[in-house]
Amino acid sequence: MNDPKNRSDIPDIIIARLPRYLRVLNLLRESKKTTNSTELGEMLGYSAAQIRKDFSQFGEFGKQGTGYNIDFLIVKLQEILQVNRTWDVVLIGIGNLGKAVLNYRGFEKQGFFIRGAFDDDPAVKGQIIGNRPIQDLSNLESFIKEFDIRIAMIATPASEAQAVADLLVSYGIKAILTYASTILNLPADIHVEYSDPIVSLQHIAYYL
Repeated sequence: MNDPKNRSDIPDIIIARLPRYLRVLNLLRESKKTTNSTELGEMLGYSAAQIRKDFSQFGEFGKQGTGYNIDFLIVKLQEILQVNRTWDVVLIGIGNLGKAVLNYRGFEKQGFFIRGAFDDDPAVKGQIIGNRPIQDLSNLESFIKEFDIRIAMIATPASEAQAVADLLVSYGIKAILTYASTILNLPADIHVEYSDPIVSLQHIAYYL
C-alpha cells in the first residue's frame, strides 16, 4: 500500500465520508466478501470516481477489476479513523437527551465508552442511569485526568454549552460532540462536531 498523506493534508469532507463507508461495509460483510466502487456509490449516493478518489488519499486498497476485499477495507478504515480501539468519553448534561444517550448501547458497540456522566443539578446527581452514577461537575477535572480522557459529549441547554466547553478544554479535552443548538467558540486545535436533528431535517426538506 502506498504511504498515505499526512493527516492534516486530508480534506475534512473526505474524513466525514469515511464513517459512512464503514457503516455500509459492515452491512455488506454479512452477505459477501468483496465489493467495488460502483456498488458502494449506488448504496451511498456517491459516484464511483469519488469513492476511488477518497480511498486514494490513504493508499491503494484494491486492484482494478477485482474490487475491494470487504474485511480488509474495514480494518484499514478503522485504523485510519482510529476506531480499532476503545475511546473513553465523558458526558455533561443529564436532562432528557443525556439520559437517552446514557441508555443507548450503540456507542459501546462502535468503541466509544461513556466512562463518566456529569451534571450540576441536585435532582439527578447520585442517580444511576445506564449503569453509570451521575457525578457532580466538581469531580470532572480529576476524572478526566485520572482516565486520560480526550473526548467529551455535551448535552446541556444551549445557554450553558459554551461555559461547559471552556471547562472541558481547560481540563485537556481535545474533541467535543455537542447536541446543544449553539456554535461553540473554541481554540483551533479543538475539534468540534455538532449533532442537531433540526439542521438535518431542514436539509432534507429542501428536496421534498
